[in-house]
Amino acid sequence: MEVKVSMSYLDDEKYSVKNGSGNELVVDMYAKEKKENLSPMELLLSAVTTCAAVEVVSMIKKRRRDFKDIKAESSGVRADTHPMYYKEIHVKYIIYSKDLKDNEADRFISLALTKYCSVGSSIRKDTHVKHSFEIIRD
Repeated sequence: MEVKVSMSYLDDEKYSVKNGSGNELVVDMYAKEKKENLSPMELLLSAVTTCAAVEVVSMIKKRRRDFKDIKAESSGVRADTHPMYYKEIHVKYIIYSKDLKDNEADRFISLALTKYCSVGSSIRKDTHVKHSFEIIRD
């Protein structure tokens, strides 16, 4: 399956990207104090987080567990020298469920990040991807 995007120059550190459906995203590499949009590396971290979340939710629902919501907090440690890839990624999911068991959540997240999420599978093999979770039982 081929995926295509088109990119347009906005300025030296700001670009527009459009997918085949016409959805548009602006990306910038500005310094923190001038930041307007997500950077490519923030998008990668966001992509692995959301891609795996889709799979986690699917597994929870397939097991007929109660599901109300999922949130995540992700961080990454980058290499000090170029190409400054992610050496480590940590994703913490906060799952709202009355009956999801800890061992199920751990297994679902692990499978999502390592097996089912195509973004996770596209990350360098030497990047250490860790996860944690909290279940809110409201």
